[in-house]
Amino acid sequence: MRNLLPMELYTTSTSPFGLMARIVILEKDLAERVQTIEAQTRTVGSPYYEINPSGRVPYLICDDGTGFEETQLICAYLDHLVGQPSLGHPSGRDGWESRRLEALARSMLDGVSVWSRELTRVPHEQSPTIIAHETERARRMAETWEQEIMHPMMNGPLNMAQLTLAVTLNVEHLIDGFEIRGKCPNLSSWTTRVAQRPSFQQLLPDLEI
Repeated sequence: MRNLLPMELYTTSTSPFGLMARIVILEKDLAERVQTIEAQTRTVGSPYYEINPSGRVPYLICDDGTGFEETQLICAYLDHLVGQPSLGHPSGRDGWESRRLEALARSMLDGVSVWSRELTRVPHEQSPTIIAHETERARRMAETWEQEIMHPMMNGPLNMAQLTLAVTLNVEHLIDGFEIRGKCPNLSSWTTRVAQRPSFQQLLPDLEI
């Protein structure tokens, strides 16, 4: 029998991608099996780079010592550890719809992450071009999701598209110009509803305002 090690999830408190993995840990009741460790990123000589050379988060060290990078991979692995996997894509045409919605949510999250990161720079290092570009991208994506949020897959059991979009909308209050509530009633209603999920209440406290 293998002598398995405790699993370790390296992330940062501000990483939306790390939040996705942490939510899956709660959803799958894995808190006692996976230790969450704060990674020191974007720092010269950080000891974290000895663990994950890319320096990106999240990064999961499995119980056999194997390291996984990339949010979707980590979430899928955690989803398969206990019980029936529930976050994967269905087969057939529904599977393509599921992947399409997840990709759409991931596109919005990527853009909002770039925008948020730019705003954390000191003012003289911020790029007005990047900020303007991401502001407009977020507006277009919100308008798109105002319609897509009515899709049955966004209103059924938790899936990766829902999880990704919820994490994206959780940072609305942090970014001036990122406004959903009051402008997108369908999306606002969905956000208020999914915010009641216990794992979201614990890790996405700003999802419902």
